[in-house]
Amino acid sequence: MHNDNIIKLFESRFPSDPNKTFIEEEQGDIYTYADLDSYSARYARYLSGLGISKGDRVAVQVEKSPHAVFLYLACLRAGFIYLPLNTGYLEGELDFFLGDAEPAAVVCAADKLDIMQRLAAKRGVAHVLTLSGDGRGSLIDNSAAMVAKFDTIACSAYDTAVILYTSGTTGRPKGAMITHGNLAANAIALHQTWGWQADDVLLHALPLFHIHGLFVACHCVLLNGTGMLFVRKFDAAVVRRLLPRATVLMGVPTFYTRLLADPAFDRDDCRNMRLFISGSAPLLEQTFAEFRQRTGHTILERYGMTETGMNTSNPLDGERIAGTVGFPLPGVSVRTVNDDDQPVEADQVGQLQIKGANVFKGYWRMPEKTAEEFTIDGYFRTGDMACIDKRGYVSVVGRAKDMVITGGYNVYPKEIELVIDEQRGVLESAIIGLPHADYGEMVAAVVVRRPGAESLDEQQVIAALKGRLAGYKVPKRVFFTDRLPRNTMGKVQKNLLRERYAQNQPRA
Repeated sequence: MHNDNIIKLFESRFPSDPNKTFIEEEQGDIYTYADLDSYSARYARYLSGLGISKGDRVAVQVEKSPHAVFLYLACLRAGFIYLPLNTGYLEGELDFFLGDAEPAAVVCAADKLDIMQRLAAKRGVAHVLTLSGDGRGSLIDNSAAMVAKFDTIACSAYDTAVILYTSGTTGRPKGAMITHGNLAANAIALHQTWGWQADDVLLHALPLFHIHGLFVACHCVLLNGTGMLFVRKFDAAVVRRLLPRATVLMGVPTFYTRLLADPAFDRDDCRNMRLFISGSAPLLEQTFAEFRQRTGHTILERYGMTETGMNTSNPLDGERIAGTVGFPLPGVSVRTVNDDDQPVEADQVGQLQIKGANVFKGYWRMPEKTAEEFTIDGYFRTGDMACIDKRGYVSVVGRAKDMVITGGYNVYPKEIELVIDEQRGVLESAIIGLPHADYGEMVAAVVVRRPGAESLDEQQVIAALKGRLAGYKVPKRVFFTDRLPRNTMGKVQKNLLRERYAQNQPRA
């Protein structure tokens, strides 16, 4: 039987010298490809010895560390279904995930042990182990005596490798089942599209509980058989220190704004860099432009989501356009449609749908919901609104649920946010819809002022929009805040803004 376990794909690309560096931590500790093999083998052997079998779930809520990567690879090797959990989740959230996924084991940080043991007893989870960011814990201790050999379990491309729960900003979180085939297809497409080279070094400053840091970043490195500089959490000073030794950085927009906030950050810091990639949240055009002016590098934006991995990317060679997410990746089909799933014309906004080997196989134990989210011809309904121009560039204008319908007119937040963000004194903005007696919804803006622009007021913002936007698109209210609420990947949580300002009615 052919083994489609993605570990076999990675192993086929590993360096011939197993002592080559895989991970170098910011303080200088080094883990080689030989370490990767031995640690993941011990963890896989130990967990299998507990009676955990192929298809069983292993839930993991740990701090970022090399051993967290080895644990993930161990679960893949053993055919377990890896369930990464955001380190910010609290007891109530964890209770839901353990109850829904029914894992055979939980691995957590030592300071979460009491909570996890209590939840495990409630939910019937047989094993609770610890793994701390400093490389200590019962998982490491208990597996130390294991033989560092393990035959990778045979899996089909359709076998589930990972369950990732959607962010759950509205309603019940859903567990997206990502297969070995999904992971492999996406890794190969990204490796090809971004032109990975034999001497590439990734600067890894992302968390490991999300597709960006766990799949996009780590998988490209594994497929390339090269190394990465491993930063536990983003710190602009640390990243600046390590950047001259790297060639690729993957980040969220916040990474780039924080680097630019340092006046000393310049082209010399980026002298060896080949590629800066941004995703997980929209990149402001002013950040895009300022970064290019300051460093000489044009940030490459791409688009993906939990259920699909990466779907599109601006070109490696060719024009990278601010505000767009580029072209479909190899093997990915992208279209925009109306409410009847009929294609819309170029440059028209429609519902974005995706088809390809990267698209997940469905939601965990939710067959009805899975069926709803796929069209008859197999496209996944992303829930994003987008337009595709005549050249094929895709621009995502917002989530369908964030679209504002005011007086029967559709308003796409991104269009208005871009105009507001151009105003002097505005750092960033978010457009939301609020209840309105006459219009059903009214357009409202939430604005973060730049330092020193405290005098900017509601009427100034509104006045600057009149004449540039159709009247129905101009916000009826403008609220000011010190910061926009974001989730761990930098996405603005508009549901929280709607809740916060729902009681504010428009002025007469």
